[in-house]
Amino acid sequence: MNPIIKRCAWCGDDPIYQAYHDHEWGVPCHDDDKLFAMLCLEGMQAGLSWITILKKCEAYYEAFDGFDAAKIAQYDSRKVDELMNNEGIIRHRLKIEAIISNAKAYLKIKQNQSFNDYVWGIVANHQPQTPLINHPKDINDIPTQTQASQALSKQLKKDGFKFVGPTICYAYMQACGMVDDHVIDCTYKRKQR
Repeated sequence: MNPIIKRCAWCGDDPIYQAYHDHEWGVPCHDDDKLFAMLCLEGMQAGLSWITILKKCEAYYEAFDGFDAAKIAQYDSRKVDELMNNEGIIRHRLKIEAIISNAKAYLKIKQNQSFNDYVWGIVANHQPQTPLINHPKDINDIPTQTQASQALSKQLKKDGFKFVGPTICYAYMQACGMVDDHVIDCTYKRKQR
């Protein structure tokens, strides 16, 4: 007999959303390149639903050279125009240009420290392996931003990143497992306190 799986209500019954919820959302990530890609994808979500981005994720990786920051940092106006014609991604010039700016900022950070240490250090008060575990009863108990996401947003903007407001940063923190906001009866809630 299969155990009953309880999920956070926000993922509904869409298989793509459920797979994301079950295997990525809230799982701590410490890989620099994946953290960079996730930040860019969260910025693409601005004004849209996350499922829209999830369904286009493969196209984004293809369009943006696997989120290879060194390649993206070299994109010029012709490449931006090419991306603006790519039907597989959200064709929003400012968001596309933000990914290029973010690649340049990311590479600058990496000259002095890992991106993992940079973002986790801001969020986790210099305890980079320690996610914050919240205990929401339902989706209404989950904030859209916190002091930590505001601090992350402020630092990212200071260092040249774009499309990184505090709400986007909080969604990023959830996506990267810096914070666990699975509801308390969710099967995927971290058991460690």
